[in-house]
Order: sequence, then structure tokens, then C-alpha cells
Amino acid sequence: MRITNLLRSKEEKALVTRSKAGAPPGTMVYTGQRQTEQIHLHLTQYYGDYFNVQTSHDELPTPHSRKATLWYDMRGLHDLVLVERLGKQYGMHPLALEDVVDVQQRPKMEAFENGVMFTIKAFAFNAERLELSVEQVSIYLTEGVVVSFQEDSGDLFKSVRKRLETSSGRIRTRGADYLAYALVDNVVDKYFTVIDQIEGELDRLEETIMRSPEIQTKSKIHDLRLSLLTLRKSISPLRELTTRFADAESSLITADTQVYVRDLRDHVIQITDLVETYRDVTNGLYDLYTSEISFRMNSVMQTLTIVSTIFIPLSFLVGVYGMNWDNMPELHTRYGYFVLWGVMLCLILGMLGWFRSRRWI
Repeated sequence: MRITNLLRSKEEKALVTRSKAGAPPGTMVYTGQRQTEQIHLHLTQYYGDYFNVQTSHDELPTPHSRKATLWYDMRGLHDLVLVERLGKQYGMHPLALEDVVDVQQRPKMEAFENGVMFTIKAFAFNAERLELSVEQVSIYLTEGVVVSFQEDSGDLFKSVRKRLETSSGRIRTRGADYLAYALVDNVVDKYFTVIDQIEGELDRLEETIMRSPEIQTKSKIHDLRLSLLTLRKSISPLRELTTRFADAESSLITADTQVYVRDLRDHVIQITDLVETYRDVTNGLYDLYTSEISFRMNSVMQTLTIVSTIFIPLSFLVGVYGMNWDNMPELHTRYGYFVLWGVMLCLILGMLGWFRSRRWI
């Protein structure tokens, strides 16, 4: 099923690529499959003790304060007109808008004349189906304004929103650059949750393999390997993104914020190491599964071989004395039948004792 879904996504991606072929740079084409029932557009404004939230579905909320830091959060990207209106209102470059709706982008940071664009991947892991869902998140930082774009209607930044509402921490006292950092950090922190879930599944698979390998175990290992591969492909570019973020010379990013970004870079390096470690663990589980299956097959073959070896001489004796020739000396022996049984039992016990001495059983 996972392979079928991957093939289908590749075909859909190829169709979108062909539809964009020949289009001029900056052409907005939504390449995703997710379409929310309606666009959710949230405007959060804060400045000192001032805090205000506005919500809309088809119009751009109007800011109430010129001094406040503005955070526009759009959920749902299929309305290209609304995406373009929001982007142009704050001077987003056409190439940046093109990347927002093209959800096949690799994680990156791009600096434009009026702002800085962050493109990252958000993940969620379904433990029951062992599937990793991917959502592209775009964050645009300009003077006093942060604009975030999400594919799904769900709120990825719930914890950041709660910190703003309760005025906990330093986020309300910092500028838009710190808010952009907090959004990126929030997505990266969720990587640890996904990795912990994958680690739990790996532990359960190891226990299953050691106890009694199941037919589905191999496909589960394969699914986890695909999930870790997808994680690795998205996390590796994050090291470059956080490095550029921490060393950026843009006037939009202050030195105080860059200190926190360096800590974020350390988290990304830690996540990268964890993903590599669990990839090795997954490969080891596959080898363990193969070895366990081979061991159990060898045990079955050993048992069958021992049983066959024991019955070969017994079959020979029964075959010889089952011919019923008139001139067979033992044919009319009074106790021949019991003697033959005694010989066969002695052969069985003797061979079992010899197998045991060789530690074959």
C-alpha cells in the first residue's frame, strides 16, 4: 500500500511538473493535494500589553496598530488569489509566492530585497498505520511582519499562539525576527516527537522479532525505513537553513535572535544524528528478522532431519521382514515379532542418545 501511494504521488508530481513546464518564473501553481473546506486566515497583533487576534476566511484582516508586530497565519493554499493578495500586501517577491504554493520544495532559506523566506517540512506520524504525513510550511519575515502559510487547516503553531496569549516567556517583548525563529523552532521540536514515536515502534518490533516474528513484521520494518528516509531527506537541508539563519547579515534579524538560532542549529544536528542512528537500527532489525526466520527454519529442518534419520533404519527393518519369503529363517521364530520391536526401540533410544550427546537436540 505504501509503495502504491508513493508511485501515485510521483505520477501526480510529474503531472504538475508538466503543467508548469514553459511557464514564466513566478507563476503560481498549487502542487499539493490538500484542499481545506475554507481558508483560515488569522492575524495576531501584539505590542507590550496590547494583544489582538482577528480571524477571516475570504478577506485580509486589517491591522489595528502601526506599532504592533503582525503575524498573519494562513491555513490552506489552494486559493491562489488570496495567497497572492496577502503576499503582495507585504512585498513578497513573485518567486517567494511561487515557492509557497509549490509544496515540493526542499527546506531552505532565501533572502529577498524586502524580506527573508523560510521553507520547512512539518511531520506527523501515525503509529497505527506506520505512515509519516508531510506538510510544507512557509514563513516570510519582513519589517515588523511575519506571514506563515500552512497546507492543512490544523494549527501547527498552537503552542506559540498560547505563549503569545498568556505573555509567557520573552516572545511578547521581542520583534518579528524572534517570532519567525519561534515558528521554525516549534516545527523542529515536533521532529523529536515523531522520532520518539518511531523509536517506540522499533522497540516493539524488536520484541516481536525476538518472541515470534510475524508475516507483517517485514512490511512494518519497510514502512519505518521509508519514514526515516523521508525524515532524512527533509532534515539534512535544515542544517544549511539554520546555519544561514544564525549567520545572516540581514537587518531584519538581530544578533540577540541569532543566539537562539544557534541553539536551534544544535537541535537540528541532534535530530540528524538520531535519524541516522535509527536508520541503522532499522537495518539491524531487518537483519535480525532475516536471521530469526532462518534460525527457525533451520530448527524445523533439524527436527525433520532427526525424525527422518530415526525412521530410516526402522523402515529398512520393517521392509526386510515384510517380504514374507518362505525360506526366511526368522519368519517362523516364536518371539521374532517382539525381538524386532525390541531392536527397533533400542535403535530409537540409541540414536536419540547420540543426537543428544552431539547437542543436536
